[in-house]
Formats: sequence, C-alpha cells, structure tokens
Amino acid sequence: MEILNDLLNYLPAAIVAVGGLVVMMMDGYKAKSRLIYQTTMFFLAGALVIATYDLLYQEVGTLFSDMAASGSTAAFGTFIVVFGTFFTVILTHDYLIGVKHNYPQVYPLLMFCTVGMIVLATANDLVTVFIGLETMSISLYALAGIIRDKQLGVESALKYFILGAFSTGFFLYGIALLYGATGSTNLSEIGAYTDGSMIYWGGVSMLLVAFFFKISAVPFHMWTPDVYTGSPTTITAYMSTASKTAAIVALVLILERALPYAADQITSTMAIIAIMTMVLGNTVAMVQDNVKRMLAYSSIAHVGYLLVGLAAGTDLGFTAVLYYLLAYSLMNIGAFGVVAYYEKNHDVHFNNIESYAGLGYKQPLMGILLSVFLLSLAGIPPLAGFIGKYLVFAAAVEAGLINLVIIGVLASAASAYFYLRVMVYLYFKESKEPVKLMKPLRVYSFSLVVLAVLTLYFGILPAGITELIASYFSGNGLAIVP
Repeated sequence: MEILNDLLNYLPAAIVAVGGLVVMMMDGYKAKSRLIYQTTMFFLAGALVIATYDLLYQEVGTLFSDMAASGSTAAFGTFIVVFGTFFTVILTHDYLIGVKHNYPQVYPLLMFCTVGMIVLATANDLVTVFIGLETMSISLYALAGIIRDKQLGVESALKYFILGAFSTGFFLYGIALLYGATGSTNLSEIGAYTDGSMIYWGGVSMLLVAFFFKISAVPFHMWTPDVYTGSPTTITAYMSTASKTAAIVALVLILERALPYAADQITSTMAIIAIMTMVLGNTVAMVQDNVKRMLAYSSIAHVGYLLVGLAAGTDLGFTAVLYYLLAYSLMNIGAFGVVAYYEKNHDVHFNNIESYAGLGYKQPLMGILLSVFLLSLAGIPPLAGFIGKYLVFAAAVEAGLINLVIIGVLASAASAYFYLRVMVYLYFKESKEPVKLMKPLRVYSFSLVVLAVLTLYFGILPAGITELIASYFSGNGLAIVP
C-alpha cells in the first residue's frame, strides 16, 4: 500500500516513463512518426496536468524510503521540467521535419531524459541524484548527435560524452567521500554532520565540481558552446533549460538539506564562480557572430546570475533561483524556438547574424517574438527576465554580497549589447541576398506566442508565483495557493 501511495505522489515521472516505453515500442513496430509525436504529446499533457496539481497542492514529504522528495521545491522542479519538455517536443517535431531529419527515436529519448530530470529534481539521496543525473546525461548524449549525417552534431555528442563521463567520476568520488565521512548518502543525515574532516570537505568539493560541469559554470563550461552549436536547435533549447533546471533544483535541495555545515565556505565559492561565469559568458557573447553560439554563451552568463542567488544561501535566495529558472525556461526555449524557425528555412549557416538582416519584416510575428525573448534575456522590464535578475540581486544584497551584486548588474547591463545587436539586424539592416521564409505552422507559432505571453505575464504579475515559492521555505509543510 505504501508503494502505491508513493507512485501516486510520483505520478508525473511514472506517466512520462510509461509514455517513453510506449513510443519506443511504437517506433519498433514502425508506427508513423506523426502518431508517435501525438502519443508523446498525450502522455506529456497528462504529466503536465498532474505536475501542475502537485505544484499547488502536494504535501511536503519523502517517498520510496526517503530516496525521493515530494512537494515544494521538488514539485516546482518537476513542473518546470515537464513544462519545458512539452514545448520542446512541439517545436522539435516541426523543426526536424523542416531540416528533413525527422527521426522518431527523438521522442522516446526525450521522454526518458525527462524521467531522469524528474528523478534528479526530486532526489533526497545522493544515490538518487546519481541515477537521475546519469539517466538524463546518457539521453542527452544521444540527442546531441541525433542528426547522424552531420559532422558537427556527431562531434558535439562525442565531446559531450567524454567530458560528461569525466564529470561523473568527480560526482561518484564525491559521494564516496561524503559517505566515508558521514556514514550515509541521505541528504538529511548528511546535513546532521558537524565534524568537518578533510574527507568531508573533499566530498563537498567533488560534488560541487560535478554540478558546476552539468550547469556549465566557469571554468567547467568548455563543452557548452560547441555542444549547443552542434546539436539540433530545439534540443539545444531543451539542454539549456530543462537539464539546468533539474540540476540546479537538485543543488538547491542538497545545499538546503545536506550542506548547512558548509554554508559559509560554499557562499564564498559560489560568489567567485558566479563572478567568473557572468563576466566570461557576457564578454565572449559580445564577439559572437553566430546567433546560436551567442545564445550558448548567454546561457553560461545566466548560470552566473543563478549562482548569485545560491551564493546568498538564504530562503530569499533560493526563492529567487526557483523563479529565475521558470523565467529562464520561458524566454530561452522561446528564443531558440525562433532561431530554429529561421534555421529550418535554410541551413545551419543561416545562424550567422548577418543572415538576420531585414527578417523582422519578412515574418513580423517571429520578429516580434524574438525581440520579446531577447529583451527578457537582457533583463528589460516589464518582462520576466527583469524580475528574475532583480530577485537574485536583492537576495544577494540582503546577504551582504554588495560587490557581487555590483559586478552582476554591470555584467547584465553589458549583455544588452549582444541581445540588441540581433534586433538591430532584424529591423535596421538590409539583407544582401533575397530571403524567403515559409509561413510557420499554427501550432509552432501558437506555442511561441504562449511562451511570450507567459514571459510578459510573470514579469508584470510575479507576486503569485513568488509567494508560492516563498511558502516552500517558510516551514508551513504545504505548497498550497490560498
């Protein structure tokens, strides 16, 4: 009876897992690609409905003999992951048809990857973290090189695999050291440890290195630009949002529950890494002429802003990070979605910024949508990106990290250059060659419009979602909307 109750509280992951098996069998029996896509959407829609309900009403607790968490932060992470996957699948279907590489294998891979992300975002034990991390990573390696006849994609997948395996070694070594120091892999039991031995600090260090790699923080970011550039564009959107959400939510759970003893040292480390990540990400993005590669370095910079919230180490900081993850998912999936639309009309070389000259008038809706997403990424009010940055910087100010905030604000201001540069080409430059854009499908356009509307909505009316997230850290035991 207990296992049945646990499964009911873990229903989004269960639905997605069953859906992954179903679409994999459908592919094995040579079902039509469109039917596989529709089946995938059916299961994801069901998981998204349950995840939304859990987000609002699920009680805080643990599942499967304390191996997983439910409610509050775990429920929020699950919702963002399923939400991001839902829109990624919609965009990926049309994109792969457009580039004439509509492999049906992409759908079960996305489903199994999502299961790994949910496991990671709900982990209450380091072993569960490892299982989720590897399930997610192995699927991402395959997705990165899903277009097998393109050398750049295969190269990115191989690079991601080799460096990913290297980071896995750090993670396993960190688990081993923490287990040796504390005698447990459970987050709460590790959190009760107060004897700072060298083994303990070694384990903490190894664990943080592995997470810094997964979220592409400097100096562990070296794989990100090449992998993001070589992967299918909508898969890049998925990597940069859903996978980072899962990893950062898991990191929030670990910092909050397992590492309160190391809080002071972690704050200093996070602050240093945040500065390097913001500065390098924004600086290198300024000199990129490839829009997709620019967005890759932009995603590195946004990890820096998230680390500012983690460096604060307070309830306000964790609240800001979770809100930022939602806002970032909306605007980054949207931005990559528009880039994917432009790319599938031509080829990968169309990502050069000069190719965007005058496109704002070719398909006005797409130009407007890309502008909204870029302005939000730059942190321009009244969009969600502005509120996200405001919250993480406010949390850092409250924690006394004034110097960190000053650097973060300056880095954010500098980022406006490369985001606005794309808009200058869209509207104020003339195309050197005639460009013909096909009209986007209604579902594709509607999905991007929904993301843009939500980006605007959560920028104008953020109070509801921020109050919900704040309740996770207030100790009331329920994440429920009044």
